[in-house]
Amino acid sequence: MAKLKLALYWAASCGGCDVAVLDVNEKILDIANIADIVFWPIAMDFKYHDVEAMKDDSIDVCLFNGAVRNSEQEKIANLLRKKSKVMVAFGSCACFGGIPALGNFWDRTTIFERAYIEAPSNDNQARTFPQTEIKLDGVELELPQFYDTVSTLAQVVPVEYFVPGCPPPVDLILKVVDALATSQLPPIGSVIASEKSLCDECDRVKEDKKITKIYRPHEIIPDPKRCLLEQGIICLGPATRGGCGARCIKVNMPCRGCFGPPAGVVDQGAKMLSALASIYDVDDEREIARMVEEVVDPAGTFYRFGMSSSLLKRRRMQT
Repeated sequence: MAKLKLALYWAASCGGCDVAVLDVNEKILDIANIADIVFWPIAMDFKYHDVEAMKDDSIDVCLFNGAVRNSEQEKIANLLRKKSKVMVAFGSCACFGGIPALGNFWDRTTIFERAYIEAPSNDNQARTFPQTEIKLDGVELELPQFYDTVSTLAQVVPVEYFVPGCPPPVDLILKVVDALATSQLPPIGSVIASEKSLCDECDRVKEDKKITKIYRPHEIIPDPKRCLLEQGIICLGPATRGGCGARCIKVNMPCRGCFGPPAGVVDQGAKMLSALASIYDVDDEREIARMVEEVVDPAGTFYRFGMSSSLLKRRRMQT
C-alpha cells in the first residue's frame, strides 16, 4: 500500500499547532510509517517552488494551521488547495480566525500605527512602515501585503475537515491520522471533536446558582469541584465545543473557547453573552451596569478565538 502524501503549513498563528504535531512523541514513527511528508517548512527544507512543481491533487492531505491575513498566506492557501485532495483547517486560527482575528476590531493602518509608532519601546521618528516593495543597493525586495481583515481558511479556499484547539490536543491529531490511514473519514465538513458543549462533558458540580459579581481568575481561588461560572469566573464552557478533555478546567482555569462554538451555534460570543446574562442575580440598573463593567475586555473575552467566523466578522470600516 502506497504511503499517504502529507503537507503541513503555518500561516497567521503562533506556531503552536506545528509543535503540537511533535507532541505525539514516539507515535511520530507511526505517522512516518503511513505518510511521507512532502511539505513542512518549519521542520524540513522545502521551498514554494517545490510545491508548485507537484501535480494537482498529488498531496493526499494538507494540515493548514493559521488564519489568512496577508497576500502570501492567501497565495499558499490557494496553491496547497490546488495540490491537495483533502484540506484540513488545523487549529483555532485556521478554523475560526483565532487570536490574530482580534485584529478585525481595527484595520491595517491602526495596527501599523500601534506596532511601529505608538508602542512605548519604539523610536521611529521617521515613521517608517513595512513596504510591499523597496529597492535597496540595487536589489528589489518584497514583503506580502498585510490585509485589513483576517480570514479563516474556509473563507479563502474550500475545506473538507476542521480540527479545533489552541493547539489541537494529541488525541485528536492521532484520531485524524488514524482516519486517514484507515480511509474512515467522516462526512465532508465535519469538525473532528465532540458534538456536545464543554459544559455537557464537564464533571464539576452545577447547582443552577445565580451570581452577583464577576471575578477574574487571579482574584480568587475557586473551588475545584464546583462550576467556575457559578463562582463568578467567566468560563466559556456553555458556548464552546467539547472534545478537548477539559484540560483547562481540570487545572482550575476557565475555558477560553478555543474549540469554537458547539454544533448548531452560529455565534460563540453571542451564545456566551446569553449564558452569562441568564445567571446574573441583579435587577437594579446600577448593579447591572456594575457587573457589565466587571467584564474586562468583553470583545477579547467572548470573541478571543472566533471573530472571523462570527456574525460580526470584523468592525465596520470607515467609508
